[in-house]
Amino acid sequence: MNNMKVLLIIIFLSFKGLAHAQIEWLNFEEAVEKSKENPKPIFIDVYTDWCGWCKKMDKATFSEAKIAQILQADFYPVKFNAEQQESINFNNYEFKFIENGRRGYNELAVALLDGKLSYPSVVFFNEKMERITVLAGYRGPDDFYPILQYIGSGAYQNQTFDEYQKGL
Repeated sequence: MNNMKVLLIIIFLSFKGLAHAQIEWLNFEEAVEKSKENPKPIFIDVYTDWCGWCKKMDKATFSEAKIAQILQADFYPVKFNAEQQESINFNNYEFKFIENGRRGYNELAVALLDGKLSYPSVVFFNEKMERITVLAGYRGPDDFYPILQYIGSGAYQNQTFDEYQKGL
């Protein structure tokens, strides 16, 4: 009977782990290097520590099993703090932290978001390190999942998002 309890606990914890899949976030440079070795799109969550909607997206969207699964399978997922003080080297350029008032910003955030520092924002790059799109603002899991499928499947290359959704 004692062994049965242990077995049931192990089974329960295994299913619980499946229901709460986690994203293995990379930093920007790690994702770029991995994409060179094994090309696939890069997903970048641009956030700040003080952003309430960013925290809500972490809890409600990125913690959803189906979101985590597609991000892990089809992308290199990056968590990028727009106020990161460490410099980042990319495309033969050093993106530095710029002090601005009490906080500041990293030049990479400006480049990724075309100067529109709005949080949360997500950025998608293709395998050639070309930006596919930027999406500003909070998105819940039900809204976000079809976007991930659309970009992760490569459908964005030959049809609009509306056409893609009609085909589902």
